[in-house]
Amino acid sequence: MTLAFIGHGHVGAALADGLQRAGHTVTIAARDPGSDSIRALQARNPNIAVTPVAEAVASADVVFLATPFAANQTAVPPLAGALSGKVLVDCTNPVGPGLTHGLGSAESGSQQVQALAPGAHVVKAFSIYGYENFEDNRFPGAAATPAMFYCGADAGAKGIVASLIADLGWEPFDAGGLEQASAPGAHDPALDPGRMHHGPIAPPGLAVLQK
Repeated sequence: MTLAFIGHGHVGAALADGLQRAGHTVTIAARDPGSDSIRALQARNPNIAVTPVAEAVASADVVFLATPFAANQTAVPPLAGALSGKVLVDCTNPVGPGLTHGLGSAESGSQQVQALAPGAHVVKAFSIYGYENFEDNRFPGAAATPAMFYCGADAGAKGIVASLIADLGWEPFDAGGLEQASAPGAHDPALDPGRMHHGPIAPPGLAVLQK
């Protein structure tokens, strides 16, 4: 699958690296291909490509939005046409003061992203853990697969994202529609117990235990 990343900070870089190593074609949508952060990412994984933003989005099957939430208002609208019909994975969180919901829980951050790109198939995922857990999602001493919640309106898009979640070693857990992205502990930031943990996930955490 061909994937493009808008945003290549801690979260975007970790996910891009993991998905490329899982066998996907990964491109960073970069306004400055020569930036220090781009050079660091390509030093970490030289198989990750870097192209201008519009080119990366146009060629992708799935686009990851991994910017700070406040940047969405600037980053997404110019790409709305190019994103139409594409799966857009929203990894952002509208974090307010004191880890409160930055939108006052009036709507989910993903609903706002959907409004910015109305033709895209937005799926919320990869927002309930810290980036360290995208580097290493093991539960030390526990035979459990950590759960990754995702939600969205389009069943086909959700199926694609679920497969990407599984490729990274998580158990996909369908939480419903985009309105569920505001549910405490599910997506936006009444953050779950594992989110700010550095290194392997230590209980308490979120896992799906199979019978």
